[in-house]
Amino acid sequence: MININIESDPKFKNPNHSIMSSLISYVMDSEGIYEADLSFVFGNDKLLNNLKKQFFQKDHFTDVIAFRLNDYDEENVEGEVYISLPRAKANAKKFDQPYNKEIARLIIHGSLHLLGYTDSSKKDKTEMTKKEDIYLTKINWNKIYE
Repeated sequence: MININIESDPKFKNPNHSIMSSLISYVMDSEGIYEADLSFVFGNDKLLNNLKKQFFQKDHFTDVIAFRLNDYDEENVEGEVYISLPRAKANAKKFDQPYNKEIARLIIHGSLHLLGYTDSSKKDKTEMTKKEDIYLTKINWNKIYE
């Protein structure tokens, strides 16, 4: 069973939990994951910047951070994904994409990180982006925020 907890900074509108859960479950199922305990936290730039400094010793804004909480070789995936809504909004504008699509991309991106995908090299980043694009064509992302 895929268990999903979704939290949002009270300053922001809550996402549609049903659509988000369907999106995350689709990605997990497609990647062969049937047991997971996942938390998705939607916050601001300060939250993600503080996490980036604390855990990665980098001081810059980022749109998504994912933490796998158990070993990658375990069947049950335990993890947390943090998404900056202001950064997502800025990226949507920068890349001329709908806001909901950018949020969906970040959810997928964070989910893939929990499964061991990385984007540290150009080749890895290309592979992740390709997977994100495929998933974005398979799911209904346009009503994550209504």
